[in-house]
Amino acid sequence: MSGLGKGITAASLGRLLKARGYHVTMQKFDPYINVDPGTMNPIQHGEVFVTDDGTETDLDLGHYERFINESLDKNSNVTTGKIYWSVLNKERHGDYGGGTVQVIPHITNEIKDRIYKAKSEDEETISIIEIGGTVGDIESQPFLEAIRQFQAEVGRENAIIIQVTLIPYLKASGEMKTKPTQMSVKSLQSMGIWPDILVCRSDYPVDDDMKRKIALFCNVKKEHVLQNLDAKSLYEVPLMMEKENLAGAVCECLHIPCPKPDLAQWKQMVEDFHYPDKSVNIAIVGKYVALHDAYLSVAEALRHGGIANKAEVNIKWVDSEEVCEENVEHILEDVSGIIVPGGFGLRGIEGKIVAIKYAREKKIPFLGICLGMQLAITEFARNVLGYKDAASVEFDPDTTHPVIHLMPDQEGVENLGGTLRLGSYPCVLREGTKAMEVYGSRNIAERHRHRYEVNNDYRQDLENAGMTLSGMSPDGRIVEMIEIEEHPYFLATQAHPEFKSRPDAPHPLFKGLVEAALKTVSK
Repeated sequence: MSGLGKGITAASLGRLLKARGYHVTMQKFDPYINVDPGTMNPIQHGEVFVTDDGTETDLDLGHYERFINESLDKNSNVTTGKIYWSVLNKERHGDYGGGTVQVIPHITNEIKDRIYKAKSEDEETISIIEIGGTVGDIESQPFLEAIRQFQAEVGRENAIIIQVTLIPYLKASGEMKTKPTQMSVKSLQSMGIWPDILVCRSDYPVDDDMKRKIALFCNVKKEHVLQNLDAKSLYEVPLMMEKENLAGAVCECLHIPCPKPDLAQWKQMVEDFHYPDKSVNIAIVGKYVALHDAYLSVAEALRHGGIANKAEVNIKWVDSEEVCEENVEHILEDVSGIIVPGGFGLRGIEGKIVAIKYAREKKIPFLGICLGMQLAITEFARNVLGYKDAASVEFDPDTTHPVIHLMPDQEGVENLGGTLRLGSYPCVLREGTKAMEVYGSRNIAERHRHRYEVNNDYRQDLENAGMTLSGMSPDGRIVEMIEIEEHPYFLATQAHPEFKSRPDAPHPLFKGLVEAALKTVSK
């Protein structure tokens, strides 16, 4: 079934292998037909994660990057849509010489090509590939067939199969049941795929007798039947799977050395996370708060900022549609920091602007991300400059003060997919600014995902009124970061810094926000 934790299991394995000195890369194969998740509703699918090279991917890639601390790329997220798009383009181009195009071999060959593309010249690189969906799903069949073929091509000693499976607990009878696991494994075996390792998700410990029973029915070594229980935090899972000897089982199956891992830094990070010596409340004011996964990387980056400050960050989820001038103080009076994250569309915009005004006037530490920066400029233009109808042309095409407007190369673009400003872009910070102090460097690079920019016609007006344009593109054309000097911490960025934050290497903007919020608590 979905939601079991395949992504976290895969990411944990990546961390454990890296801790043993191996180079690791990761891929996610998703069976949905969308070319990428870029046009999918975050409330349905969760956040869209963006890589350095500008690929819009599944949120699992965020877990991968946070756990293995590697920057992934366009080869790391493959969908059915991408596969068929590529095959159909080749067919139109005549690459198949007039032959009939079929699922086997053409679709499966295309999938295998993506696996081979992850191959590095370094012989010690291990590629961990997660197949999305569920065993038995019609959508997953071409991917499962492709990995069957791939394993046959490279040999079972070079490509092993790990299946994440459920051991449910029946409350009425007080029993844990292995039958769903047996049937799931048999279903996979019927496709010619024999799992080498079973990772059993369970609410209760899986004892030796149960492991022995699963091993017998599923044709797996008992030592390769591993339990994966719920953890206090995601970051504890690698340590739990180390106790279960997941990496040892993998190295055994691959016939490679399994040196002792260096997990000291990771263990210290988990210790700091679980045992903070202070706490702080920070609000995330967004429109997709019905599904917290829509802001997964923002929430994780906040927690990383908490780890760096040995503080517990209590996130208050605030629906921006419910925020107005009359109730904003009541809603936000118990928080010491406010984040307004990215998003698209008109819904909930005015509530975000009200929250930004509250943060600016009450001197509450604030971080604006992407749309959050655009709205911080809109709020400032309305309430400080006095341009009452100031707006982004995204929301009000007829405004007389378009402080945020369309990028010149986006004029006339009709397709939504893949037409944003995507990926890593450089930024030069102004000397003496808070941004420069927080980053500790003048030249930075952050990942972007947006279509609108600051209107340069208003730059001088904003600066004259007290807003510092603290970060610019190297050519000086694009405003990348802003801040307000007469404020303890009011920073906003056109980028998505959350994508580069790691639990053991927190992003400076989130670390700084939590630090500033803690100072307001101690006052």
